[in-house]
Amino acid sequence: MPTADPSPPCVRSLFKGHPETLDKFDKFKHLKSEDEMKASEDLKKHGTTVLTALGGILKKKGQHEAEIKPLAQSHATKHKIPVKYLEFISEAIIEVLKSKHSGDFNDAAQAAMRKALELFRNDMAAKYKELGFQG
Repeated sequence: MPTADPSPPCVRSLFKGHPETLDKFDKFKHLKSEDEMKASEDLKKHGTTVLTALGGILKKKGQHEAEIKPLAQSHATKHKIPVKYLEFISEAIIEVLKSKHSGDFNDAAQAAMRKALELFRNDMAAKYKELGFQG
């Protein structure tokens, strides 16, 4: 019987491709193997939260000030998440979409998603700067 895979693949991809990002997550530091990540309900919940929030922001098509402000505040002051890590998760999202939806996620769709994620990161970086966080 196959192992259940509750955690989002983009979050696992982030941690596998950039293990240093795990240091920002006290809840996940103990997850060292792919199997541990796949089995983690906490990681699933976090990944769902991240993807739901990001999806909501992207649907706003740039009119996301109300969503970005508290997100940047928490990521800059509480979690201290560098903008570089937002680049890492953006690329992980694109890679997972390419692998899971190769027929639908063509070059044009990838370019559009990269652009949307870049705009999101730029807005987060601008808020970080306002908050005095050089992450």
